[in-house]
Amino acid sequence: MRAWSLGMAVALLAGSFSAWASLGGDAASVAADQRQMNAALRSTSAPQYTQFEFQTPSGTRVREYLSPAGVVFAVVWNGPSLPDLRQLLGRYFAQYVEANAEGAGAGPRLIAQPGLIVYAGGHMRAFMGRALVPDLVPKGVSLEEIR
Repeated sequence: MRAWSLGMAVALLAGSFSAWASLGGDAASVAADQRQMNAALRSTSAPQYTQFEFQTPSGTRVREYLSPAGVVFAVVWNGPSLPDLRQLLGRYFAQYVEANAEGAGAGPRLIAQPGLIVYAGGHMRAFMGRALVPDLVPKGVSLEEIR
C-alpha cells in the first residue's frame, strides 16, 4: 500500500512541473524563480559559475549555481521554512522522493546516487540542504564551494 501511495504522489507531482530555474534548468528561468518565491535576488560571479541568491519574505535563502554553459548544477537552501523542493529539484524531484522513501527514520538525509546528490536536514525554523548533479558541475569547482 505504501509503495502504491508513493507512486501516486510522485506521478501527481511530476505532472505539475513548471519552467522555473531548477536543478538542471537554464538561466532564462532565474527571474521566474524570483517571482515564484517572491524573493529579493542578488548574484555573484566566480570564474566557473554564477551564484544567484534569493531571500524569501520568511527569511529562507536559496542559492542556485549556474555553469558557464547556462545550466543550474546545484541548489542550496537554509532558513526558517522549507522551500518548495519540487520547484528547486525540478526533473530530479521524483528521483529524490523515490530515494528518500527507501530510507526510514528521522534526521538528516544523504542521498548519493548516480546523477544526484542531496543532503537535507534541520528542524522547525532551521532547515538546510544541498542538491547537485555531479555530471553538471563545471571542472575546477569543488563541492566545498557549493554552500
